Amino acid sequence: MKPVTFSYHRATSLEEALAWLVDYPEGKILAGGQSMVPMMNYRLARPEFVLDINRIPGLDYVERSNDRIRIGGLLRHQQLHENPIVRECLPALAEAAGEVGHWAIRNRGTLGGSLAHADPASELPAAMVAFGATLELCGADGIRKVPAEDFYLGFLMTALEPGEILTGVEIPLHSGTCYGFAEIARRAGDFALAGAYVETRDNGEGAVTWFGISGRPERRELLFAQDEEARKTQFTELVSELESLEEGTYRQRLGVVVAEQAYKKARGGNKA
Repeated sequence: MKPVTFSYHRATSLEEALAWLVDYPEGKILAGGQSMVPMMNYRLARPEFVLDINRIPGLDYVERSNDRIRIGGLLRHQQLHENPIVRECLPALAEAAGEVGHWAIRNRGTLGGSLAHADPASELPAAMVAFGATLELCGADGIRKVPAEDFYLGFLMTALEPGEILTGVEIPLHSGTCYGFAEIARRAGDFALAGAYVETRDNGEGAVTWFGISGRPERRELLFAQDEEARKTQFTELVSELESLEEGTYRQRLGVVVAEQAYKKARGGNKA
């Protein structure tokens, strides 16, 4: 199928894009288009107005400043996967970005597009929750900063307001903290059936952030048991609290598997 008729505008600056959104607050933003275009083609999404932000300069950056990393919303998934700063400081994020779809998708899809779309099986929204990121939302009235954990409200639902553009994220770096990532999919490039990020700290405490199980990323703090079977019991208890979208028992079992895999990677020394 093909999309319904719509009006298209290509912005060449952030100011131009925000002004356009004032006039068309219900307009849809097109970045990489790897989620929205298929939805339009199947007529699951029928926007009247589409704003293309691909030509806006300066939104595809990665910067490190002391104890934090800032990443622009138009950075492509493959760029995120290959970036040397990300690989050095947050190797679990670089690894996860390399699992997004296939190579062609990673070369078009953007960080901001993935975060704003909020697919519960997507790797990057969960990454932002796991790493304690703050999302930068830019509108006509200025910049609004929202913690990632507060940004995701439910299935494909976020705190993004009409007229706002997700322009970037800021991720804190903590000494003595390590992260691990793992996911299970039917085939390479498919959406994850279940995935997890595990954060471990020097004092034995940490957190698990699951995705692909419920309607949004779910983060849980815990003190990790040292015995593997006891740890899996912890994961089983925590993941059973999540409200599964479908195949609940099966996905929850996978959730235990990926949490343990991610834990072992974190213990291997993936420093933040």
